[in-house]
Amino acid sequence: MEVILKQDVKKVGEKDDIVNVKPGFGRNYLIPQGYAILATDSAKKVLAENIKQAQFKQDKIKKDADAMAAKLEGVKLSIGAKAGESGKIFGAVNTIQIADALKKEGFEVDRRRITFETDVKFVGDYIANLNLHKEVKVQVPFTVVAE
Repeated sequence: MEVILKQDVKKVGEKDDIVNVKPGFGRNYLIPQGYAILATDSAKKVLAENIKQAQFKQDKIKKDADAMAAKLEGVKLSIGAKAGESGKIFGAVNTIQIADALKKEGFEVDRRRITFETDVKFVGDYIANLNLHKEVKVQVPFTVVAE
């Protein structure tokens, strides 16, 4: 029995795969649970069209991420934080502050796509890693200064 998976199923396949399964497994488990649909000719045509449209969307998103990465190459941020005499920051610099600084520079980046290599707890120079797309990653240097 041929079915089209609507989501990833362990040891069977991934989303949008056309797989052969035993009829009982397909009829009694995959289809009723909503994990799969029958692989009829019309369903295969719909799947092919959906994959084509999804690929087009992914290409556009990647192109936008590449353009933003090119613009971000020369950017250096400065983050102000309250610090003690030894240079230790009260608290830490987090991704929200980096996202706000990027927004002031004219770049809209989701804070969940920003990571640090080390914890930012002292005054100094650091690097923020921006994951704009699964294939496009940018490193943006920033300096933490005492206010």
